[in-house]
Amino acid sequence: MKILHFFSRLIVGLVFIFSGFVKGVDPLGTAYRIEDYFIAWNAQDMMPYALSLSILLSTMEFVLGVVVLLNLKPRVNAWILLAVMGFFTLLTLNDAIYNPVPDCGCFGDAITLTNWQTFYKNVILMVFTLVLLLLRKKTTGVESVPGSYGTAAAAAIVFIAFSLYNYRHLPVIDFMAWKKGNKMYIENPLPVKYFLKYRNKETGEVKEYLSPDYPYNDSVWMSQWEFVDQRVEDPNQYQGHDLQIMDSVGTDYTESVIRNPDHQFILVAWDILAANEKALSRMEAFATAAASDGLSFVALTSSLPEDIEKARRKLNLSFDIFLSDDIALKTMVRANPGLLLLKDGIVIDKWHYNDFPEYKEFSSRYRNAATGK
Repeated sequence: MKILHFFSRLIVGLVFIFSGFVKGVDPLGTAYRIEDYFIAWNAQDMMPYALSLSILLSTMEFVLGVVVLLNLKPRVNAWILLAVMGFFTLLTLNDAIYNPVPDCGCFGDAITLTNWQTFYKNVILMVFTLVLLLLRKKTTGVESVPGSYGTAAAAAIVFIAFSLYNYRHLPVIDFMAWKKGNKMYIENPLPVKYFLKYRNKETGEVKEYLSPDYPYNDSVWMSQWEFVDQRVEDPNQYQGHDLQIMDSVGTDYTESVIRNPDHQFILVAWDILAANEKALSRMEAFATAAASDGLSFVALTSSLPEDIEKARRKLNLSFDIFLSDDIALKTMVRANPGLLLLKDGIVIDKWHYNDFPEYKEFSSRYRNAATGK
């Protein structure tokens, strides 16, 4: 029984600590996932609370993981754990059945699970939770108030501070595609294969076809078969990006920006009116200095053209501002605004607006170092 209790405590505690950590390391990304739920539940009035809920949720998971792992007040924490696991198991069952959001983000962007995989994971954790509940009186844990509540409070304070640091700067561990060192395009990509599954309406037989090698032009066949599912095989190990950079008339500048062989600055302000105004103003002088050195500086936003013009007039911005999808921009850098530095498609560096460099700092660190000056 002791071994079973220890093993259950180890599994549940480590999973909760890991889940809380990967959310806390990227609190803004977790807030985006919570906003997806608010939209799905038609609760847009809750949007302003997404970030606070993100930090509270990740802190709760992390602290509960610490409490379970260290066996602090087992007779109490077993009931708390059961309540939490019961809620999340029902929530993920609803996600699996109705699919209100494609990815609940239970492990942030570190590990992506389908909604059914997330539910099955919670079912397994629920088994271990029930073991801890049934054996709660047969184990010796830390029952003293200073030793238990003090440890939990210390873990919460440290973790909240950790989450706030990641929010005010950038995640100390970047799980996104646009992390430093990644190359954002594939030299010679192989074709992606799409497989389509169709079911015969009368016999129930299911067949899979490599698109477009199926009789989609045959009206009789199409009336007898119904689409079931799609499977994608991508032979490329790295997907590059899903960013598209357009001007106001629809001209695509994506390749010229991403594949620029020289240093390329990309300022991301997915919502330009909500972006930090002081940081945007600082980038005007930065962009001017970059242009004088012959370097490209572009800004990307998903805001409406009239909002872009409003920001231009208010802040006297003269650099080029292009249009991109807001989801793609949010995955580039967790800041509004944030700055990226690319060279030949490789992400050299990225900054939160609280850490924007001066242009002289960039020159001394990158340009002069490369030329030996």
